[in-house]
Formats: sequence, structure tokens, C-alpha cells
Amino acid sequence: MPLSQDPSVNETAGALVKTLQGAFGTPAGYPHAKGRLTKGTFTPTSEAASLSTAPHFNNASTPVLVRFSNSTGIHAIPDTDANANPRGMATRFLLSEDGHKHTDIVCHSTAFFPTRTGEGFLQMLGALGSGTIGEFLEKNPSAKAFVEDPKPAPESFATEKYFSVTAFKLIDKSGKERFVRYRITPDAGFSTLSDSNLAAKSKDFLFEELQERLAKGPASFKLLVQVAEEGDVTNDNTKHWPEDRKQVQLGTIKVESIEEEAQSKKEQKRIIFDPIPRVEGVDVSDDPLLDMRAAVYLISGRERRAASSTA
Repeated sequence: MPLSQDPSVNETAGALVKTLQGAFGTPAGYPHAKGRLTKGTFTPTSEAASLSTAPHFNNASTPVLVRFSNSTGIHAIPDTDANANPRGMATRFLLSEDGHKHTDIVCHSTAFFPTRTGEGFLQMLGALGSGTIGEFLEKNPSAKAFVEDPKPAPESFATEKYFSVTAFKLIDKSGKERFVRYRITPDAGFSTLSDSNLAAKSKDFLFEELQERLAKGPASFKLLVQVAEEGDVTNDNTKHWPEDRKQVQLGTIKVESIEEEAQSKKEQKRIIFDPIPRVEGVDVSDDPLLDMRAAVYLISGRERRAASSTA
């Protein structure tokens, strides 16, 4: 997983990592936001193979690692804190037995992102730090839409919906390309908590509930894509496609077991999820946020790995 070939992207990504660490008081070696790793299986539909030559869309099944997480870099943030939304779901498809060959889908529980570019997000963080965020939001409608999008706490990580935000290309056997955006929906149904019910929950209720749920059986999700039509914007995550666009189910993600906590913490020191697919049959769109997110994740991940190796 290389850094971007654009030095300006890497410079901005490095500034974002430092700014986020400073904003949340996150030690450089601490693993991501508060989260937990789980294991499971992905089973594709027949439609998946017709849209892409990617191995996980053509094999009978593929092992997956799934990380559920809260927002912010505050590792002890209560699950009940409003700032813990949106929640994250990152899925790694393990394409070789040793796990060295893989591809990832990184989603969070809102279809919105505040800015089109990393530079814009860095400006937003600066406005937060300087107390001028209100002025920034008025000048940047996409950031205002992200802030105002309702983000109720889920009843469970297994009753939440997740979105990739950026567009990707699926490439079929004939070479035909289709722009898509991923969506992940829970088979248990979408369910959130009222403010009063949330207030009665423990600070770790989502992770406790996930462990209890998986002890009884798997939690499953549908992996869907929303398919773009001619004229739909693919280089700007803040421009949503109409809801009447065709949606296709690519398969089912079945989360089967939760990683033991000590092992989960150890593995989270090492794992670096990658927004860039880096696999045949799936490619990036021209959305600039993809390259920026990949650089941010890699810089942060390298810091975690370096801290882990000297611990």
C-alpha cells in the first residue's frame, strides 16, 4: 500500500493526521477510533459476477474481517456520546490464505461527508479549532448538510446502515465499466434508539451488545451498490445520486465471531484499511477524496505500527 504519487496529497494527509490527533488528544501509536474486530464470511450473488471480475464477487465465498467503530480518535469515547456518530464498518476481503492479498470496503453510517477534498476537511477542522465553524458551515453547504444529517445512535452495530460515500468502478468480463456507490444494510432491520433509551445505556453498550449477539449466532448484512446513470457526478462525494437509481445486491456479509479483546487490540495496531480497491474488477473513480483517505490511513497506520514495534 503506497503513499500517493502526488506530494501535495501526502502533505495534506500528514497535516490531517496531526490535526485530528491534536483535536482528540490521540496518542500517535493508538489504534484508530474506538472499535472491535470481528470475523466472518462473504457470499456473493450471481449478479455480482455479472458486474465485476473481482475474485470475491466470483468465488463461492470469501473470509472477511469486519471492524465496527465509533467516530473521533477518542479511544474511550462512550457509545452514548453524540460525537460517537457516525459509526464505522470497514470490511476486509481476504483473498489469499495468508491474508496478504486483500481488498477493503470502508463505510460509515451516513451518506454524507462534509467536504469534497481533504484540503476542505482540513479547513473545516481549522474552523472548529478557531471557533469559526458557524461561518464555515454557512459558506460550505455540503459541510452543513453533513452536520445536520440526523445521526441517531443505533440499537446495535447490527441494526445500522453504512455507506461508502465515494464512487467506484465495477468492471465486468467484457471490460464494461459501471460507476457505483456501496451500501450495507442490516438483515436484522434498521433500528435506532430514542434519546431516553440511549440515556439508560452503558458507555460500552454497542460493543457489549455485539458480543452478546454473536454468541447467539451470526449477524448478516446485504452488500449493495447504487448504480450511476449517465450524467451522475462521480468525482464529488458531496453530490448524491437520485434515490431511484438501480440498486443491486452483490452478496451477504455474515459476521460470525468477535475477536477476543486483547487479540483485537493487537491486530488493530497492525491493520491498515485501504479505501483504494487494488484488485482486478474494481477500480477507483476520479473522486479526489479516495487518494486523500488512503494517504491519511496509511500515515496513521505506519505510526501505529512503529509505536507497536517499540512497545
